[in-house]
Amino acid sequence: MHTVVTQKDTEPDAADGYVVAVRALCEFTAKRGDLDLRFTPSPTALEGIAGHAAVTARRPAGYQTEVTLTDIHGPLRVRGRADGYDPAANQLEEIKTYRGKLDAIPANHRHLHWAQARVYGWLLCRKLGLTEIRVALVYFDIASQKETVFVETQSAEALRVHFVDQCERFIAWAAQEIAHRGARDAALTALAFPHPSFRPGQRELAAAVYRSAVAKRCLMAQAPTGIGKTVGTLFPLLKAWPAQQLDKIYFLTAKSAGRQLALDAMTTLQAPLRVLELVARDKACEHPDRACHGESCPLARGFYDRLPAARADALDAARLDKAALRQVALNHDVCPYYLSQEMSRWSDVIVGDYNYYFDSSAMLYALAEANRWRVSVLVDEAHNLVDRARGMYSATLDQAAFDAMRRGAPAPLKRVFSRIAKNWKEIKAEQTAEYTAHATLPERFIAALEQAISQMTDFVAEYPDAFAPETLRFYFDAMHFVRIAERFESHSIFDVTLGSRTRSTAPNAVLCLRNVIPAPHLAPRFARAHSVALFSATLTPAHFYSDTLGLPESSARVDVASPFAAEQLQVRAIADISTRFRDREQSVARVVDLIAAQYERAPGNYLSFFSSFDYLAQVAGAFAARHPSVPVWEQARAMNEADQQAFLARFAPDGRGIGFAVLGGSFGEAIDLPGTRLVGAFVATLGLPQLNAVNQQMKARMHAVFGAGYDYTYLFPGLQKVVQAAGRVIRGPDDRGVLYLIDDRFARPEVRRLLPAWWQVDVMRQRDA
Repeated sequence: MHTVVTQKDTEPDAADGYVVAVRALCEFTAKRGDLDLRFTPSPTALEGIAGHAAVTARRPAGYQTEVTLTDIHGPLRVRGRADGYDPAANQLEEIKTYRGKLDAIPANHRHLHWAQARVYGWLLCRKLGLTEIRVALVYFDIASQKETVFVETQSAEALRVHFVDQCERFIAWAAQEIAHRGARDAALTALAFPHPSFRPGQRELAAAVYRSAVAKRCLMAQAPTGIGKTVGTLFPLLKAWPAQQLDKIYFLTAKSAGRQLALDAMTTLQAPLRVLELVARDKACEHPDRACHGESCPLARGFYDRLPAARADALDAARLDKAALRQVALNHDVCPYYLSQEMSRWSDVIVGDYNYYFDSSAMLYALAEANRWRVSVLVDEAHNLVDRARGMYSATLDQAAFDAMRRGAPAPLKRVFSRIAKNWKEIKAEQTAEYTAHATLPERFIAALEQAISQMTDFVAEYPDAFAPETLRFYFDAMHFVRIAERFESHSIFDVTLGSRTRSTAPNAVLCLRNVIPAPHLAPRFARAHSVALFSATLTPAHFYSDTLGLPESSARVDVASPFAAEQLQVRAIADISTRFRDREQSVARVVDLIAAQYERAPGNYLSFFSSFDYLAQVAGAFAARHPSVPVWEQARAMNEADQQAFLARFAPDGRGIGFAVLGGSFGEAIDLPGTRLVGAFVATLGLPQLNAVNQQMKARMHAVFGAGYDYTYLFPGLQKVVQAAGRVIRGPDDRGVLYLIDDRFARPEVRRLLPAWWQVDVMRQRDA
């Protein structure tokens, strides 16, 4: 095992110069050839550690492991730990673990391995005063426990020349990094707020974010829509950067609209920073019909040969958003997605989705860990993180998909798949209801999965192209299921759902490891960061988010008062209409009358929110039939980005009409319709999650842990969506509008307590509205 770049490694020092680990140096200078992402099973981190231990345990007495080495060349201090050294044989060893066929290891990987081994060889020659040394690459097969050793005898002088060559190829980059960091920190020290003054509430938010960075702790900030939260959180972190010696800021969002706001804010701030936008692989891929390797994709062919020039050009673009990075990549004929991965190492502010830091295999978290970066994290619209994190730490296996995959699976795997099928049937046979939650995991089933994963791993290592896409999909799903099972505790539920049956088939059984409380998984991510600020207009009640997300006890809280006055928004709670499922059909005509009456009084653009697409269609259809002269447009299921933009474009300034949308969907948050683009909203639902067996089980688990199962499962998440949707109406100090809360439960004190304090809610009946 080798060390990686530490915090000291990444910060230039007057005495040490620029400190870089051997592995980081060689990955920068010695990678060449194609990008090759054909799936090959590689050892896990734990298997790699065990493999190194197995090799070194075979060595004779006197064998040295983890040998600390260092040398200086110009401004560079290169350091690392060699895997092993046998003084009796004068042999330095670099150990690499693998699975499958040794000759399947690509030539460019072997080239990198030799580069590292030779650098370690020179460092050891220098340390011990040797004139020559045997340098060995030891490849250890995890499956067979067999090692293959390649040895070369090198003179110290030849190794020194190799070392100098690697350093010289990195020095210019290191000097550029030192200069960039110096200029960046000086500019951030002098950075001024980009506007003549702060908006009301914005200064309070900025001060809280700054204090949290200085105190190195988490902050939960509830701040109303319209005060400029994006600039109000980025600016103070940039000001804190030099003194806190930050390496990166991660700005994490739930939706693409949030990414764009962050990118625009960085442009407004005009700080001399490298800003990078990360987008999903499927959205960045130029050749989705090609495989990710040089024999298939032209942008993978010779990727590492062209990467240095592309990387250098990318730094000339201050803002590497999706379009800019794509242009740089295509100018150099390299893959945009993997260029963005590389630029994550050299950018200052990285804007991307939550999963890049919080997921179980999150790239930005892994990079921060490996490089010991000091990162501050901003979590935009943080109320979304609860549900998103639940999805990250849940796992599902579908029997129907397994059965379909099994029919076409390679013959050598039939037996182990039969064992899985047998265990699956046993689980299903125990089902006495369509849905059942279990207190314990199906240990025999998981053991069968583990055996199948092992055999599939060995098989695909031997025959890399043998798996059809559905077989590979099951392989990944099974590994994820087993990993989540290893984390299974009281924060999750194991449940089985029986699907529909046909005359010729038995019901399908879907197995789910369902995370309910993501706190245990997220807590280490919060602890790893230098500081974290979670912000949203809806983080009430605070204890719900603190409990479910796992914020440290030392976390701070700020609740920024709204800059808006009660007179700007007329809030009317209609106490004599029920939108409960059993009452929806009879409520349709009354809701239509309510919307029509308000539109007649004050024609303009309105948004109406409903609990489901079915309810939406009933009300929209009835309204259009009774009021055909009023323009109406509806949210459809699975709208693409172009359709969503077309929906929003209907809200023209001084326009007239009514948009119908689903609460909690694309138009319930993160959209901006200021002024007369939107003059009112109707929310015909309390927003409660659907009453079903899964949510009832979650309610029971929440009650067992927090003692407030209904509130944590239904009420708090429901009201959060209501407040978010209502926040679309008042976006600025000059906006005026009206909000109808249509359900008798809005009249209850325990519900109104969860609504924004600046609202003045008038409880009335339909005929009085």
